[in-house]
Amino acid sequence: MSLAGISSCTNDADQVDLGRQYELVWSDEFTGDSGSLVDPSKWKYDIGTGSNGWGNNELQTYTQSAKNVSLDGKGNLKITALKVGSQYTSGRIKTEGLFTQEYGRIEARIKTPRGQGIWPAFWALGENIGTVGWPKCGEIDIMEQKGQYPFITYGSLHGPGYSGGNAVTNSLRLEQGNFTDDFNVYAVEWGVDYIDFYVNEKLYSSVKSSEVNGEWVYNHSFFLLLNVAVGGSFAGSPNDNTPFPGSMYIDYVRVFKEKG
Repeated sequence: MSLAGISSCTNDADQVDLGRQYELVWSDEFTGDSGSLVDPSKWKYDIGTGSNGWGNNELQTYTQSAKNVSLDGKGNLKITALKVGSQYTSGRIKTEGLFTQEYGRIEARIKTPRGQGIWPAFWALGENIGTVGWPKCGEIDIMEQKGQYPFITYGSLHGPGYSGGNAVTNSLRLEQGNFTDDFNVYAVEWGVDYIDFYVNEKLYSSVKSSEVNGEWVYNHSFFLLLNVAVGGSFAGSPNDNTPFPGSMYIDYVRVFKEKG
C-alpha cells in the first residue's frame, strides 16, 4: 500500500535495510487460533483503572479478557475498546519483566482504530520506572494517535523537564487517506544520542540528545507496551458518534539490534 507518498515497508523479519544494519533479536508474530490469549512468556497485562498509576484522565478499565485482548486467528493481535453501559473496557499489555531492549530498532505493523476519544499507542518505558519513577525512567512513544484525527500520527519523548503536555513531540500528517485505512509500520531507531521515528520507512522525526532541554534518559533498557485507551488528556472524551467496539490490530512486533 501507499499513503500520501509513504512507501509500504518490507515484511522481511531478518533484515531491515534503512542505512543501518540490524539483526532480529525478539519478535511476536501473533500466530494462533482466534480468541487465543497472548503468549505469557512475552507479555503481561496491566489491569485496572487510572488509579493504578496510569491516570491521564482515561476512562477505561483494562482487563485480561479475551474480549479486550486476543488473537484474531489471521496472524494479528486484536486490542479492543468496548463500551459496556456507561463504562469502557480495553486492553494494555507489556513486556515488563520478560523482555527489555537498549538501543536498536523497534517496530510494529499496526492498523489503528478511529473515533473521537480513542487513543491507540505503541510505546516503551524505562525498566527502572519502579525505582526512579516517571518521567525520570524515560518514555518513548513510538506511535500515538487521536482517533478523531486518523490522518495524523505522533512520536514523542518524555523525560525530566519535558513530559506530559511539554513532551518532545513531532507528528506526521497525511495529505490524503488515513492511517486507519490499512496497516502501517511504526518504528524507532535508537542510539546513544538519538532516537529517529519512522512510518513505513519514512523518517519524519529525529531527536538528538543535544537538542533536548532536559536530561537525556535513554541510555538504559526499556520494555514495550501496546494499548488502546478511551478518553484521557491526549485524545479527549468519546462522544455519541464514537464507534464501539474499536479495535487495534497488530500484525507483529519486532526488535532488532545493530550489527557489529
